[in-house]
Amino acid sequence: MANRAGYAQQKSPVHRFATRRSPDIKPPVKTNAGLPPNVTWVVKLSVIVPFYNVQQYAPDTLKSLRANARADFEFILVDDCSRDETPDILARAERELPGAVYVRHEKNGGLATARNTGIDKARGDYLTFLDGDDWLAPGYYEQLVASIEDLGCDFVRTDHVQCTARARTIHRVPQGRRGVVMRPRDAILPADRSTSVDYAYAWAGIYHRRLVDRGLLHFTDGLRTAEDRPWIWKLHREAESFATVGLLGVFYRRGVASSLTQIGDVRQLDFIRAFDQVVAETATDRDAEKLLPKAVRTYCAIISHHLGSIERFEPAVARKLKSMSAVALRRMPQGVLDDALDSMDVQRATRLRRLRRRPAPASGVAA
Repeated sequence: MANRAGYAQQKSPVHRFATRRSPDIKPPVKTNAGLPPNVTWVVKLSVIVPFYNVQQYAPDTLKSLRANARADFEFILVDDCSRDETPDILARAERELPGAVYVRHEKNGGLATARNTGIDKARGDYLTFLDGDDWLAPGYYEQLVASIEDLGCDFVRTDHVQCTARARTIHRVPQGRRGVVMRPRDAILPADRSTSVDYAYAWAGIYHRRLVDRGLLHFTDGLRTAEDRPWIWKLHREAESFATVGLLGVFYRRGVASSLTQIGDVRQLDFIRAFDQVVAETATDRDAEKLLPKAVRTYCAIISHHLGSIERFEPAVARKLKSMSAVALRRMPQGVLDDALDSMDVQRATRLRRLRRRPAPASGVAA
């Protein structure tokens, strides 16, 4: 496959937009005015956007979608049973946003379930994701589609801009080779460094429909947090080709009060179920001996991270976090766990070894 490194070096309008201070988005000239008679509708890109109680941010998100509209793009707006004004905002968007498809859940199912609803509705040759409180640079999706068509691979991963209050930071895919098609499983290791599987943002990329047909794009239904982790590992173990490109255009709003990353309730503990799945599925892989150390070490690092900020959890949830994490450590392959702890810094290793020695609860602990 030809080297596409030159693609990543282009200073596109999308890249320049990343330095601006606010989502000052103008509507595009193009609109979806309908098809001529007897012309079959072909959808090039399906954009899946879950929303839940984001009435404050949804208008910016929808404006940015409008600035990315094209006659062969569809925007699947999934309301996950919001209790604020979000459904009214999306109902208006269905009428006013070219290519909009509005779906409403009667029961809240979480981000993974909402994304799966969108995947099942999608008709595009390619799929991508956006969260309902984030936004895009104008024209970003057109360049994103061009990148995957140029490279011809199963999926493409992109950088993004993290926005916290007025601060903006560019976050790069932890993969040095840009614009080059590779085997995804070759990008999982090494175990002791951040790699492509640690950059788990579903919205930072674009995915060919053949991944849906192969059963690789759906998320684990019902996961309320860390839903991207089993998903990104499965993609890297089982997809055949991928690439990373230096294309900026997604603006990730960090620190939103309603986000689960900011809430210390029991839903946060779903990370244990997510990483149990990563370890269990990786253990059956043909390269399990090579890949398990990475899966186990990452699991340990996430447990240590949560324990290190345990004060943000409700007291009952904090106790449950400790109990469930201790049980999780005992479920891991113990020889691999020993090696993982030996490779970690003293503070994290000591914290996890102390937790590992905790007496087992009288009965099983469930999330």
